[in-house]
Order: sequence, then C-alpha cells, then structure tokens
Amino acid sequence: MGIQAREHLESALGLLGKRPQPDYRNAIKEAISAVESVAKVISGESGSGLKPALDELSRCAPIHGALKTAFEKLYGYTSDQGGIRHALLDDPNVGFDEAKFMIVSCSAFVNYLISKASTAGLIPSIDS
Repeated sequence: MGIQAREHLESALGLLGKRPQPDYRNAIKEAISAVESVAKVISGESGSGLKPALDELSRCAPIHGALKTAFEKLYGYTSDQGGIRHALLDDPNVGFDEAKFMIVSCSAFVNYLISKASTAGLIPSIDS
C-alpha cells in the first residue's frame, strides 16, 4: 500500500518540478491518487473514493467529525464535478501554490491514514 502511494507522490513532485513547464494539474491528480490508493486498501473497495475508507476508519478509531468533513472537502476539491479533474482543468488559477499545497497536504494525509489504520488494526503495522 505504501509503495503505490509513494510512487504517486514522487510522480507529483516530478510534475511540479518539470522543466521547462511544470504540470500543476497533473501534479495535483497524482497527489490525490496517493490518497486514493491508501483509501482503497482501508475500505477494500476499488474506485469508491474516500468516504468508505473514512467511514471504516472512524468505525474503528475516533476521528473528530470536523476533521473527517475537512478531509472529505479537500478530497472533493479534486474529485467532485467541479474539482480539478473536471471543470477546473483549464482554470488559470490552478498553479504552483495549489499544486504545492495539495502535494504537501496529500502526503500528510497519506501518512495520517496509514498510521491511523495501522493503529486500528485495519492494515498491517507499519513497523512489520
């Protein structure tokens, strides 16, 4: 699980630093794909998004409701009808700042999900 997420994050960083022209949109897509790869393992459902993974995780380990909602909204930025994968594809406001924020946030989110799921016994321990 961690290997696939790591590959997506490394790809996101490569796209962010691509020369002569960075690819911010695809950097964001790769970053959120890292989150999706972990969510898929936690929920056991392929292609179902983040909600089932957060529901499963919060069933086994407490997650504050506002934090869970914030995660869902951050994911929604890239995944819903108006998200980066759809309507914002040609939005000139998607640039370095948004890409950097999403890569850093998704990296932290991946680590949070793996740690929380491991502690809850939903996935093998990260130490094993």
